Amino acid sequence: MLTLAQLRELQSLAQAGLTYTRDPYDRDRYERLLALTAELLAEQTGQSPGKVHELLRAEQGYLTPKVDVRAVVLNDRGEVLLTREKVDGLWSLPGGWADPGDSPREVAAREVREETGREVRATRLLALLDKGKHTHPPDLWAVYKVFVACELLSDPGKHPRNTETLDSGWFSPDALPPLSLGRNLPEQVARMVELAQHPELGVDVD
Repeated sequence: MLTLAQLRELQSLAQAGLTYTRDPYDRDRYERLLALTAELLAEQTGQSPGKVHELLRAEQGYLTPKVDVRAVVLNDRGEVLLTREKVDGLWSLPGGWADPGDSPREVAAREVREETGREVRATRLLALLDKGKHTHPPDLWAVYKVFVACELLSDPGKHPRNTETLDSGWFSPDALPPLSLGRNLPEQVARMVELAQHPELGVDVD
């Protein structure tokens, strides 16, 4: 059985081939390689082969990791701000995919506002992690996770209506609710709180 890392390498080879080849016969071979890779990825991630193939075909150009930005916001009591995801009912640090044209600071502040109704100012980078090197559930994509410390500016205490989250609140790092493990692990949240409280520890990088 191929590992997830090996399957992502096959996907990268197929996608690069489709991007740069001018030979129609090679294009057919790369298309077949991508389809086979989709079937194997579907087995590992529990998704349908057709859906996985559709997602892989939507990717264009040279394959690079996606970027997931997470905001780390603490209050005066040392509690960390979490938001409850609609998709699985579990909790995570506010955040999501980076959009072209937005810096990590801008993504972090926007996601906190949209997901929790609070206003923050992003202050510094805490960690840049490779999701594949941690014990997250299997994922189709290679992902870099960017954790950004944010200063709380306002806290209306009222969760906004939105399409992605159900609730938000403050939690002690020692008493976290059930976490959405595809987004963040308990040890990651604990470490980010530690890094936010102790700037002298620097930045974690995989």
